[in-house]
Amino acid sequence: MGERDDPATIGRRVQRLRVERGLTQRQLAEPVYTPAYVSTLESGRVRPSDDALRHLAERLGVAFDELAGGRSARLVTGLRLRLTEAQRTLADGEAEAAAEQYAELLSEAETHGLTAERSAALLGLGECALETGELVAGRQYFERAETCLAGAPLPARVPALRGRAVAHYLAGELRYAVYLLETTLDELNRGGLHDPDALLLLYASAIGPYMDMGAHARAAQAAELALALAPQSGDPALVARMHRSVARTLVAEGRLAEAGASLAKAAELYRGLQIRTELANCHWMRGYVYAQDGRLERAEEELRQALGMLSAQRAALYSSQVTVELADVLHRRGRSDEAAALLHDVLGHLSPERGAVHSAAAHRLLGIIAEDARRTEDAEEHYVRALSLLERAGAAGDLADLCRLLGDLLRRTGRVEAALDAYRTGLGHRTAPGTTTLGPAPAHPPL
Repeated sequence: MGERDDPATIGRRVQRLRVERGLTQRQLAEPVYTPAYVSTLESGRVRPSDDALRHLAERLGVAFDELAGGRSARLVTGLRLRLTEAQRTLADGEAEAAAEQYAELLSEAETHGLTAERSAALLGLGECALETGELVAGRQYFERAETCLAGAPLPARVPALRGRAVAHYLAGELRYAVYLLETTLDELNRGGLHDPDALLLLYASAIGPYMDMGAHARAAQAAELALALAPQSGDPALVARMHRSVARTLVAEGRLAEAGASLAKAAELYRGLQIRTELANCHWMRGYVYAQDGRLERAEEELRQALGMLSAQRAALYSSQVTVELADVLHRRGRSDEAAALLHDVLGHLSPERGAVHSAAAHRLLGIIAEDARRTEDAEEHYVRALSLLERAGAAGDLADLCRLLGDLLRRTGRVEAALDAYRTGLGHRTAPGTTTLGPAPAHPPL
């Protein structure tokens, strides 16, 4: 049973509905209650029982929940339908339009005190903000969604937690992002809360910050766990579209309970779409592993598959990051001109506040390509830009290698003192391959 309003609010609602329907207090009360009881109820001086409200709701032609809490089944179902439409708008790459839809839905949900719908709208606004690169606003939306879901089980709060972690990660706060993800994973697995969708979201989201921190072994492990969990999800696009269309028909026919069930399925499947998008990170990771192993053809296949899953419209920032990885593989396969063209194109979508680590990687690779072509000044400019970006993000593993590249270039051009400074900076950030300053890995799910 839903929450009930206070007696005064219920009384005013009963009176308004009675007057709208042209009923007297006697007509509303009979045959079970008296006009005096209805008068007392309308004045807010008595708290009506559930039986009394059911009788009055039947006489007034409204649902019990609408009379008790002011929330009609049609209103709630309509909001849920529009939430799935906003999800679809975002999935189609129209983040700004989706944000407008979510903002309107948030206002309505707050007006009617609908907690679940309010949290869903906040999550949607957070995802829209991530898509458009408004990371501070996105983090704030996710924090509000967490507050809204404070009393819900942990798996229900995972999308908000994961969203906040991604916002920190994209802002260059790698260590805190990993802390949020690993703490949640550990709590889920140690508590026996093995929700596959929640775990899949978290493991897939951890791969990026792991890689940027130099924790390659942990990133590979997260990818394997995510891929092992994937069969418990699926490709829900066509089924979700069907459920959404059916729900619209059911609402038009007044079959609200059935429409709500279809919308619940559609919402679950659209969440699956987001999870499937995150699976691209697993292919991204596999491409990296193949590249490190020298299996460049397989690496290119995996990275192109990741790009296919991350359409440029749906996830422009993430697809830009994968493109940088693909360009590295193409360069190593002797296709440097193709790689450089990809990098110059993708730099327009990256910045210090949006994809700083991969923006640095793009400049680093452009520097290597320029150095191979004996364009020393261009190479140095790219290396310096990359160094500035990495220092800001705290990506220690990549800093050491970049300082070596810059030092070698400076030494070859006769600037020995400047080269020594670059080497010293690199030594200050040196880490062993595959290591990190992170603590023990979180507990694993039973697969």
